[in-house]
Amino acid sequence: MNKIVNFFKESYTNNPRAFFAEVFEALATMSASLIMAITVLDPATELFIPLFLIGGLLGTVSCYLRRSSAIVLTLWFTATNTYAFIQLFFT
Repeated sequence: MNKIVNFFKESYTNNPRAFFAEVFEALATMSASLIMAITVLDPATELFIPLFLIGGLLGTVSCYLRRSSAIVLTLWFTATNTYAFIQLFFT
């Protein structure tokens, strides 16, 4: 348990802004995933697409702040969810 606590303390200490972006990214993405799973037979796209987009944006911010190569994945995730968001709300 101590290793887990130390991991999060070190993550916060290294870059507090990235840490909070990651926390809110996780909350948004996990919420979206839960909503998608619960509503799989009649998907609540108007709920989970914006949450996935927020998660992708925050993930991209945190990757940029930490200079992480995972930014490639988060940019792809953000791009695909931006496309879905536009299709859902603007067409």
